Amino acid sequence: MARYLKTGISDDAKADADAKVRKTVEDMLAQIERRGDAAVREYSAKLDAWSPKDFRLRRADIEACYARVSARERADIEFAQAQIRGFAQIQKDALRDVEQETMPGVILGHKNIPVNSIGSYVPGGKYPMVASAHMSVVTAKVAGVKRIVTCAPPYEGGPNPAIVVAQDLGGADEIYCLGGVQAVGAMALGTESVRPVDMLVGPGNMYVAEAKRQLFGRVGIDLFAGPTETLIIADDTVDGELCAADLLGQAEHGPTSPAILLTDSETLARATLAEVERQLKILPTGETAGQAWRDYGQVIVCDSTEEMVEVADGIAAEHVQVMTRDPQYFLDHMTNYGALFLGPETNVSYGDKVIGTNHTLPTRRAARYTGGLWVGKFIKTCTYQRVTREASVKVGEYCSRLCALEHFAGHKEQADIRLRRYGGQDVRGLDVLPGVAR
Repeated sequence: MARYLKTGISDDAKADADAKVRKTVEDMLAQIERRGDAAVREYSAKLDAWSPKDFRLRRADIEACYARVSARERADIEFAQAQIRGFAQIQKDALRDVEQETMPGVILGHKNIPVNSIGSYVPGGKYPMVASAHMSVVTAKVAGVKRIVTCAPPYEGGPNPAIVVAQDLGGADEIYCLGGVQAVGAMALGTESVRPVDMLVGPGNMYVAEAKRQLFGRVGIDLFAGPTETLIIADDTVDGELCAADLLGQAEHGPTSPAILLTDSETLARATLAEVERQLKILPTGETAGQAWRDYGQVIVCDSTEEMVEVADGIAAEHVQVMTRDPQYFLDHMTNYGALFLGPETNVSYGDKVIGTNHTLPTRRAARYTGGLWVGKFIKTCTYQRVTREASVKVGEYCSRLCALEHFAGHKEQADIRLRRYGGQDVRGLDVLPGVAR
């Protein structure tokens, strides 16, 4: 049975925090919907100390950002985007339109159609998350989205040059320096200066994630991508230093980022606990990572590999780093995860920044029912049908009877009128609805 050497805050405490976030976001979105740009500007000034004449960057503003990015930095951004674009294209190539004659005279098919517009949120208030621009903008571009709007918060008093360059190189059509709920609300609801989009994508803090949840239905969303989560599955083939580095490398995202070690070695578990404390003293982001570890960190010891799979599937973590004798076993048997990182040679940071897979992934156990952001998230698979007169008669006979079975008179008449016109049939014998004379 799994044993917990360390646990985080209680579920009740999490629920209380969630309720406060939910109410705050609800009020903010109501104000943005009611007052548009005025509310957006007020929130930006209050929360980010940012109230420029225009939140949207013009071409001159974008070029000024290019001038502040070194040649090396631009080359690194272009390298990362090439990997992400390449894998997104591979994914898109796996999608295809279909059309098939499923029975004589019945043609069924589907088309893969990109959504017309998306709003991409790029986190950047605490850390300039340049990679998030690649993940959403580049992938949407490969999918064929016509209008790509991007928002990132101000960083140290203005637009972050590297984020702006990444947004522009990725193919963004409109770039705004605007953060938080006010950015997500403006893109989804629309204001006097921002035309609304059809879909919101991108990760964010708990407020951004909650805003997306509340806006779902008004617009589409990619998935619920809140504070970063990481799960390390390890055995005694690795050491505590490596496990601690991988845990804290994700815990530094923010004070509410869960980091969990799952192992079948209590020796490794205790070594990792000691290493976490040592590394926190020397990690430049140790204050943030330390709070996340204190409040949301867990260490779980299992009795077997099979139990580790069972526990891991129950956690359904966003990132799962597997460092065991047989990482393939977890790929073959796990079913709930955002992304797997197999073996000690790779790590979550590769996926976050450069390797080509998308880093916008499901959190808070959403991996039980969805995968992460990929090119297919931007594409609607829409069906169509064509039918000959002869096939309409054959299908119509079945349809008429089935509609009668369900007591749908109007549906039945849709079939019956075609039976009369195309088949010359007396439909009275096909069956009737209760209470309707023959």
